[in-house]
Amino acid sequence: MINVTRSIMPPLERYTQGLEKLWESRWLTNNGEYLVTLEEKLSKRFDTGCVIVSNGTLALLIAIELFDFPIGSEIITTPFTFVATVSSIIWQKYKPVFVDVNPETFNIDESKIQEKITDRTVAILGVHVFGNPCEVEEIDRIARQHNLKIIYDAAHCFDVYYKGNSLYSYGDVSIASFHATKVFHTIEGGAIFTKDQNLLSKARRLRNFGFNEKIEIVEKGINAKMNEFQALMGILNLEIVDEEIEKRKSNYELYQLLLDGKVKFQKMNEKITKYNYIYMPVLFKNSKEREEVYSELLRNGYNTRKYFSPSLDLIFSSEETPISRELSQRILHLPLYGDLEKEHIEHIAKIVRNIVR
Repeated sequence: MINVTRSIMPPLERYTQGLEKLWESRWLTNNGEYLVTLEEKLSKRFDTGCVIVSNGTLALLIAIELFDFPIGSEIITTPFTFVATVSSIIWQKYKPVFVDVNPETFNIDESKIQEKITDRTVAILGVHVFGNPCEVEEIDRIARQHNLKIIYDAAHCFDVYYKGNSLYSYGDVSIASFHATKVFHTIEGGAIFTKDQNLLSKARRLRNFGFNEKIEIVEKGINAKMNEFQALMGILNLEIVDEEIEKRKSNYELYQLLLDGKVKFQKMNEKITKYNYIYMPVLFKNSKEREEVYSELLRNGYNTRKYFSPSLDLIFSSEETPISRELSQRILHLPLYGDLEKEHIEHIAKIVRNIVR
């Protein structure tokens, strides 16, 4: 079975060498040497402060908790996203308010945000869907006009740059996922990125039960610490991720060449200056065509993904966002990773072309 993605892995001997130090030190978690090193490397790479946590969902929960919004506040977001984006809002006892998406970019439609703002709105939680940047300048303008915070779910955005800057540097705070399915991973993991030193300090307290540096409880924190085994994986994956992205680019462009005119591709923001080719999403004419392709690819040993489906307004709201619902019925992610052989891409494309008329 060829899966929709495959995790990069460093040479086993490099990882086992790093493990030897852990067997010697027995320092396995609680801000260990590998975690500190990884945070330093990521902060330097993306030119913004970084607090690493044990997964991307906890990064979202902490990012929202940073601002101490009143219970019952409304946070504007998108229904076309992974469920963790919205469930993190609800877990914090806030109300997600859905704004429909742009049918070309798949991102929240910034032109529809204004009409959803009420006196209970406290933040905009945008998602850079599949690493495609939102219209950050317009969202920033709206947020400043209404005194709202901006949180970006940048789970897919490792090494994505907008106007020469890392996407992690936009908004009041951005979060990353370092899950094994991402371009860069720490097995499980995530991070909170911000240039605000006060928010960075608070995020460090929140990830460690609310303790300050003097081991005094000063926040209502949680346990979101990353262990040293994960951090070591991240350090070593940083050494190979650039090569992985280049290979993905080649495969991504081959798909585009072979499927041109047969499927619709996500329209990428023209101000991207570097992209990571994290996924290969394509749109079919309708759900029937999508299901035919999905089933035929599965029969041929290719495991694709209907990502994101369903549209989250169907689960968490009585509001209707028709564009998001339509996208969720037509989208399919084709296998994409660096070491995916060209013959598999050609075979997948042939199957698609045979079905799509």
